[in-house]
Amino acid sequence: MKAPMFSESLFRGITRHVLKPILSDAVPVMRQRRLLGIAAKFRILPRGVLGRRVEVGGIPALEVAPSGVSLADGAILFLHGGGYCVGSSETHRTLCERLARDAHCTVYGLDYRLAPEHPFPAGLDDAQAAWDALQNRGYEAARIVVAGDSAGGGLALALAQRLRDARLPLPVALYLISPWTDLTLSGGTAVSMAAVDPLIDPRWARKFAAFYAAGADLKSPLLSPLFTDPAGLPPIYIDVGSEEVLLDDARRFAENAGGAGVDVTLNVHPRMWHDFQLYAGMLPAATRTLRAAAYWVHGQLAGAR
Repeated sequence: MKAPMFSESLFRGITRHVLKPILSDAVPVMRQRRLLGIAAKFRILPRGVLGRRVEVGGIPALEVAPSGVSLADGAILFLHGGGYCVGSSETHRTLCERLARDAHCTVYGLDYRLAPEHPFPAGLDDAQAAWDALQNRGYEAARIVVAGDSAGGGLALALAQRLRDARLPLPVALYLISPWTDLTLSGGTAVSMAAVDPLIDPRWARKFAAFYAAGADLKSPLLSPLFTDPAGLPPIYIDVGSEEVLLDDARRFAENAGGAGVDVTLNVHPRMWHDFQLYAGMLPAATRTLRAAAYWVHGQLAGAR
């Protein structure tokens, strides 16, 4: 039996009137975490995917996989969004499980340390520890895709930069959902889409950027990948909505990456908002978009065999 599908206007309204008030600079961080955890329980997970709690490099994680997968099928290291301060593998379990099923691989949703308790570079250090641990588990670097949404997309890019600069093996590809590439919020859509985006308030984003940076330069490439030289990064697939605050973060980074010779695909989805893929399984556009991305990921992993 197929999961029920609902209208775009319904989920836009839920996002604006239920989730956006939670993601407010006026709401304490701990309260945001609790409320998002409750909201995450209202979801539709795909059938045929098994999950368990594990540790990857000493970092708590959610491991999910469809039956029949093996090391040869590869893995996705998924870094959740939430402004580096909120969110978890559970709030993003729908994304992890659907990617696992449709890309036919194992997904590790990492519960990296969060600011303000653990500011930069704690999250990045955890991501690298997990990256190293996956290779110790038997996954070749060329059989791992690093993925993330929003802040997690920025973290995925920061990890790839750090590995590249250290001349270490790189992931075969990166999959980014509405990546936050500019913590200074200098993009035009940070202003023009502020009232349009039903999820992200720039004031919330600025507060969380300050929590994460903890005094570090917001233009540091490991904080804001927009300001890095992207040459030498692996293939990148980006999904972003046309009506979101971070639209210019994705467009400008994609332009820079393409100009530097990186194989980059940018999909701008009409009438969609920040992280609309979280409604996969209920919102048709989210389901289609995430499935197409998973097929791309599967192709990258299969091509590395």
